[in-house]
Amino acid sequence: MPYVQVRITREGATREQKARVIAGITDLLVSVLDKSPATTFVVIEEVELEDWGIGGLPADAYRRQNLSEPEHR
Repeated sequence: MPYVQVRITREGATREQKARVIAGITDLLVSVLDKSPATTFVVIEEVELEDWGIGGLPADAYRRQNLSEPEHR
């Protein structure tokens, strides 16, 4: 009985997009692990942008910083 929790920032993901994420994750678990879709649970949790941190910074500050820096490849 797989349980998958997906956390995304609350930035306007539509109901349709979330449904596609749920279907895609379920399909992946069915095809790779032979799990039953009837007992596969996918939960999407939306987190406020100010509550998401990356690299020691709030997500919006991290994005601003990385937009102003050249990409490192």
